[in-house]
Amino acid sequence: MYGMQDINTKNKFTCSLFFYYLYVGRLCKDKLNILAISVTNTWPGVKLRVTESWDEDGHHEKGSLHYEGRAVDITTSDRDRSKYGMLARLAVDAGFDWVYYESRGHIHCSVKSDSSVAVVIGGCFPGSSLIQTEAGVKSMAEISVWDRVLSMSDDGILKYSEVIALMDLDKSAYGRFYNLETENGRRISLTGKHLIYISRNNYTSTSLDSLEVIYADDVSVGDYLVTDENTDALEFSKVVNISVDTRQGIYAPLTKDGTIVVDGVVASCYAYINNNDVAHFVFAPLRFLHDVSQYLNLFILSTSDADESHKNVVSTGMHWYANLLYQIGTHVLSPDTLFVH
Repeated sequence: MYGMQDINTKNKFTCSLFFYYLYVGRLCKDKLNILAISVTNTWPGVKLRVTESWDEDGHHEKGSLHYEGRAVDITTSDRDRSKYGMLARLAVDAGFDWVYYESRGHIHCSVKSDSSVAVVIGGCFPGSSLIQTEAGVKSMAEISVWDRVLSMSDDGILKYSEVIALMDLDKSAYGRFYNLETENGRRISLTGKHLIYISRNNYTSTSLDSLEVIYADDVSVGDYLVTDENTDALEFSKVVNISVDTRQGIYAPLTKDGTIVVDGVVASCYAYINNNDVAHFVFAPLRFLHDVSQYLNLFILSTSDADESHKNVVSTGMHWYANLLYQIGTHVLSPDTLFVH
């Protein structure tokens, strides 16, 4: 009793899945979405086909992961068995924890429990991303509160802006990252619901009012990203390739200006909410608290204490203020404005 459901990925690919999608665990869904893109990239016109997922009829052995929504059996839509070896390799690359060529008819894949590995679908960067600071280049994993990092002002000018908080930091969590590659060689990686500035052409002004701000998973090949030609000038560059992968470690610094240049590409510091102006406005109290702490030492006593305190507090996940806003937003904002996972 399996129904067919089409999943439209944001990269304009479609994957036909034959199964009760709602009963598959979130982690397994995420891996399937990544694998669907890889299949279509590898074999144009071919889709990922899921022949078995959650078992409602008790056909599997006791203890089977099919009863937990953590296992799927897959083939390609053309059922070409000569492709199954490569399909298994693509499944491994997509992040499945166990891949087994179980029979001539399908590949068996499974994942760890959702509680043991967290796939972040919100807004973060990988730790390997590079940031230009006043003190030199740092990796995203090395960025701390009080660092001054390269960002973009409202009028489209490059400037250094202070990091006032890390909205998310988890070295052990796994993130599903969209890799956006541009014509001039820049490549930014960020999770799907992180906001990024784009233009539909390369004639637009780089001022924030002239740019569109969309989720990373809505970016298409042919869109233009704002890139730094050097640390003094900006230029538009066309997106020429989009890929998706899973990596360990997630980081989300928030600057006073709400923008940040990551791997030479200008991105917003905000996620989940698809209105950048609203996001920047609701974080005004946090910017105020940060300014007050500089003068009165109410929350952070020194720069060194700030770094250590930050590590102790945010390493567990989302910043308390961001989490508070998100919880409030789920009640007062429409699903069209706030992404709810």
